[in-house]
Amino acid sequence: MRRLAILGASGHGKVVADAAECFGWQSIVFFDDAWPDLRGNGVWPVEGNTTALMDRLADFDGVLVAIGNNLVRHAKLVELRAAGARLATLVHPAASVSRYAVIGEGTVVFAGAVVNADASVGLGGILNTSCSIDHDCVLGESVHISPGARLAGGVQVGDLSWVGIGASVRQLICVGKRAMVGAGSVVVSDIPDDVIVAGVPAKRMR
Repeated sequence: MRRLAILGASGHGKVVADAAECFGWQSIVFFDDAWPDLRGNGVWPVEGNTTALMDRLADFDGVLVAIGNNLVRHAKLVELRAAGARLATLVHPAASVSRYAVIGEGTVVFAGAVVNADASVGLGGILNTSCSIDHDCVLGESVHISPGARLAGGVQVGDLSWVGIGASVRQLICVGKRAMVGAGSVVVSDIPDDVIVAGVPAKRMR
């Protein structure tokens, strides 16, 4: 029986667990730092906190971090990897991922997402429902591409950045590290590190 541990018993975690079942994981257990107050996440049990997971890594064939905050997710992934966890990569069977794309460990690709040839995604990415990552895009570590967001060919997205729901990014644009693109925005020029942009066309908020 293939056993999967998921760190982060949130709504996002439920979607990860549901996708994992579709992917063929037979036993799924959550861990969350709200335990023991939090004992379940939907139909799946919560059996301990991060420390408990670290103590039980040998019990699981794979581990995923289901935390939406990019910075926290990345920190947990780095901690788990250093401890020898077998980080899983999850691609929903209803996603379309080119065999020429590279999907980093700890990344989750949800239903309806499209990842085209020679795109690459780093450690711990979230490619959310029905997003599109076109050819030659390069996504850094712990990037979140929200539902329905579209990256045209050759877009680069730096570590820990977030592209909001329904946003569109023009081809060959560079989005810096730790940047945020607001929901529904249209990005037509490069975005520096540590900047929030929103609007049509997207403009710097701070």
